[in-house]
Amino acid sequence: MVTETMLPVNGIQMCVETFGEPIDPPLLLLAADASSMDWWDDEFCRRLAAGRRFVIRYDHRDTGRSTSYPAGEPAYSGADLMYDAIGVLDALRVPAAHLVGFSLGGALAQRVAVHHPSRVLSLTLISTSVDGEPPGNATVTVGGPVALSAGTVTAVVRTVEAPPATDETDWSNRKAAVARMIDEVRARGGPFTPGEPQLRRLAERVFDRSADLAASRVNHRLAGYGPPVRDLLGDIETPTVVLHGTLDRHIAAGHPEELARCIPGARLVWLDGVGHEFPPRAVWTQVLTEILALAA
Repeated sequence: MVTETMLPVNGIQMCVETFGEPIDPPLLLLAADASSMDWWDDEFCRRLAAGRRFVIRYDHRDTGRSTSYPAGEPAYSGADLMYDAIGVLDALRVPAAHLVGFSLGGALAQRVAVHHPSRVLSLTLISTSVDGEPPGNATVTVGGPVALSAGTVTAVVRTVEAPPATDETDWSNRKAAVARMIDEVRARGGPFTPGEPQLRRLAERVFDRSADLAASRVNHRLAGYGPPVRDLLGDIETPTVVLHGTLDRHIAAGHPEELARCIPGARLVWLDGVGHEFPPRAVWTQVLTEILALAA
């Protein structure tokens, strides 16, 4: 069963969608900055629900159908984004959930685990780092032996410079905005990144569901991630797995390694051939296995 609804959360309206049965263990998906819930693939969510999980995804404020603010004038902070995640659980009357966060979503999940540990059953942190992300134009070297759940492989060593972000795109223009989103996904992806037709369908959906893509693009960056939590991660007692692509051009390999060291008992699992992207279909079996095993 799939249900989409608008819910009052922290004084705003948030668009929330659920998959599966409410009697199953709840699992909350937290997307990246400037990313609506559409980036969590529908079939990926259905497969999680088929694993007997009550899957929840939502549009961050300033994305999708949730409340939007003028571009450059976010009336909220990174801490508010964290409280939105908790507010979604409150609105659904879910006392605690398994949290799965990608990029900014992973940073928010860390903060919920630190400041509100009773609300977190487990943590799956994907393509994220301690206290937010490094600059998008950082040069990254990735390689060496990487431990996968199925064994050990050797990744190709490469140095990549991600293209710098610009503000030249007219985000109110559907054709221009869709083309820019496709280019960005490709630039940060890897060999398993979806092809142009699938990315175009997704980007068009994102555009059509968004109140103001220009606001989506800048407001989360202005809001930031909230107060640092690096020194508090050692207090986390929640079962945690850190998933990271071997070809991530945006967040260097040292970041997930540090994250796994900081959180007691956390496991670091490399996704071979994956860039800085929502999990592509080629690694779904590995990612779903890790999430469902942790969220038992």
